[in-house]
Amino acid sequence: MSRADTAVLALNAGSSSIKFALFEAGDSLRQTRVGAVEGIGREGSTLRVEGEHPHDCDLRVVNAADHRAAIAVLMEWFDEHREQFVFHAVGHRVVHGGARFSLPVSISAEVLKQLQALSPLAPQHLPEEVLLAEAIQLRWPDLPQVACFDTAFHHALPRVAQLLPIPRRFEGAGIRRYGFHGLSFTYLMGELERLDGPACANGRVILAHLGSGASLAAVHHGQPVDTSMSFTPTGGVPMATRSGDLDPGLLSYLAREFELSPAQLDQMVRCESGLLGMSETSSDMRELLEREPQDPRAAEAVAVFCYQIKKWIGAFAAAMGGLDTLVFSGGIGENAPAVRSRICERLAFLGVELDPARNALSASVISAPQGRTSVRVLKTDEERTIAALTCDVLGIARTTGTRP
Repeated sequence: MSRADTAVLALNAGSSSIKFALFEAGDSLRQTRVGAVEGIGREGSTLRVEGEHPHDCDLRVVNAADHRAAIAVLMEWFDEHREQFVFHAVGHRVVHGGARFSLPVSISAEVLKQLQALSPLAPQHLPEEVLLAEAIQLRWPDLPQVACFDTAFHHALPRVAQLLPIPRRFEGAGIRRYGFHGLSFTYLMGELERLDGPACANGRVILAHLGSGASLAAVHHGQPVDTSMSFTPTGGVPMATRSGDLDPGLLSYLAREFELSPAQLDQMVRCESGLLGMSETSSDMRELLEREPQDPRAAEAVAVFCYQIKKWIGAFAAAMGGLDTLVFSGGIGENAPAVRSRICERLAFLGVELDPARNALSASVISAPQGRTSVRVLKTDEERTIAALTCDVLGIARTTGTRP
């Protein structure tokens, strides 16, 4: 690698995968490798690597039973390819920064201790993310690492959006609206400015990150106004297996009448609800769209998903006094024209009108010429954002369209 002295490895640990991407810094952030351990916890989990040349690619079954096993697989692969896969800094996606972390930080023993203390805020994510950073530190103790927080984008939400309507004594324990998908939203705002200029990025923007996890963010004057996820990533719109917002009284009713424990309720709202719970067949939007002509449950699951997102768009437009740009991203937002069409239906009063042909092609701009509101489809890149933020923290020179 010609710029191996400034190569940055971006790591993105999720609930069932660990994604990674290698970037060369310098005149630009050039991605040279991308890969993931996928299907963690399931039989047949795989390690997939793609590169610039055929000999850079790899695909193998690894059967990683948990994140510790998946990390061991990654460490072994990095060692096997250490002459070609060189990196000199590591950036991590950290799902939750709590009230303490509003900016990316260099990882130290003290930072790891603070992240461990925040684990109750994200018990399904933070322990694995800390474990990954510790494994890197143990293997390469002199390698600089940076924590990039998914909550940081929303840190400066207006007070009226942060405050939850529960007794104030809980606020002192860090209970507030945090919001998530911040690394994706950071990238999308940078892309919007690059493509359409500062005036567009400073307008009234709604970002819809729609994937297995889904959330929306309202941004005005380049600053966050509101977001659909709240204290945890389970809130907001329905998702693949997460319920989204529920009547709080429903949970106490289920606990009382069906004798569900807190752990069982947590399992239900995180892993058994959303598209999967409503359809009783699949959490995958592609499968549900195929099934809906014959399966009313699949049709209703898709309908509820689209309806709830439409409601959040209307609410955010009200909060900002209008709408100038709507951005779809994430696996569903980028690849499901039917979902985008149904969400945008009857939003003409906000100036949203789609061009059916452009929408069918998932073009970059899918709004009709006569529509007052620009509607875009942008592919997100959280790993590039992680690499860019890592370069900034460590003082590695780079030029990129990503705006941290």
